[in-house]
Amino acid sequence: MSIIDELKWRGAINQQTDEAGLAELVNDKAVGLYVGIDPTGDSMHIGHLIPFMILKRFQLAGHRPYIIIGGATGSIGDPSGKKSERVLQTMDQVRHNQDCLTKQMEHLFGQDGTFKIVNNYDWLSKISLLDFLRDYGKLFNVNNMLNKEVVASRLEVGISYTEFTYQILQSIDFLHLFQAEDVQLQIGGADQWGNITAGIDLIHKLKGSDAKAYGLTIPLLLKEDGTKFGKSEGGNIWLDPEKTSPYEFYQFWFNTNDKDVIKLLKYFTFLDQDQIKELETSVATEPKKRKAQIRLAEEVTEFVHGHDAVVEAQHITKALFSGDVADLTASEIEQGFKKMPSVTVSADKKNLVEWLVDDTKIESSRRQAREDLSNGAIRINGEKVTDTQAEVDPNSAFDGKFVIVRRGKKRYFLVRIAK
Repeated sequence: MSIIDELKWRGAINQQTDEAGLAELVNDKAVGLYVGIDPTGDSMHIGHLIPFMILKRFQLAGHRPYIIIGGATGSIGDPSGKKSERVLQTMDQVRHNQDCLTKQMEHLFGQDGTFKIVNNYDWLSKISLLDFLRDYGKLFNVNNMLNKEVVASRLEVGISYTEFTYQILQSIDFLHLFQAEDVQLQIGGADQWGNITAGIDLIHKLKGSDAKAYGLTIPLLLKEDGTKFGKSEGGNIWLDPEKTSPYEFYQFWFNTNDKDVIKLLKYFTFLDQDQIKELETSVATEPKKRKAQIRLAEEVTEFVHGHDAVVEAQHITKALFSGDVADLTASEIEQGFKKMPSVTVSADKKNLVEWLVDDTKIESSRRQAREDLSNGAIRINGEKVTDTQAEVDPNSAFDGKFVIVRRGKKRYFLVRIAK
């Protein structure tokens, strides 16, 4: 199966500028292709990951992937998907974001020389205003630019000349890579179609109408209910483990709806057709086992964070499900209890009843605390406590950083210990 046929099977192609020509090209040789990302933040989220998964598939198929980190374009702002002007970042912030994104890309694509990261600041910053207007501005028809969806969607509320020219800068990027690196294919999200075709038009005007330059876009990924994929109740799911812990990352994929899981397996894993068909059968015949969701969570978490992160996430998941939290590390506690109710108290030993009422406010009264203890409803660091005269020692577990209280079967509380 060719790489294009595989992408079709995975439902990962929205539009192609020349379907037959591209199919012939990728079958004939190792093709140079690229995806661009602007350093508007210091981490990608999983919505950004979609085109890079396609780029990774081309890499594994023996092609030559390039990544443009837009040090220049990121400093002015892409109008795509925005109803108002982007807030301009300082160049120091842009450079910081560049460094962070570069590290993420190197982790995802490896450092074995099979892919290359470039920065469009290196060539765009060298073009003077007069050269920009004479050499490139003359080749772009304003009427055509206004008709591009990315611009047309902003005309009602207004768009600055700065963001209006973004498609010219992106077109120059494609031209530069076409000339300097023999890159013939640009890949982007569905909203990038206008920018991609503008780049191909520029190449044809300068290099001839027979120049082999192609574009491919990826469909907007929607969930079964029609909502946009990529966010949880807490916001974006980030690739940076400091923003979204590996446990939270794993849980996001594990909690995928049965109706969405096969689609996401096709998009975000490198499992083959037979493996995915087997999981699809499992969803239909034994959905309670959640084999597809487990495999999805394992595959994507390992791709982004590595195998150890998968093991750690599964350890936390098992401990929270069983209530056996005593074997968790302080780091795992930090991840697994991040969104649970928490309170900070002193490190002093204290009578447990008083501590539950006065310090942590977990219990509403001493009477209720004694009753819950006597009934076996309270667990401290995974151990059931029934003695109403017992003391709690905040330094006894988890490096003295936390005490985990479970009240009843499912209500957990994270008590942080002040130092």
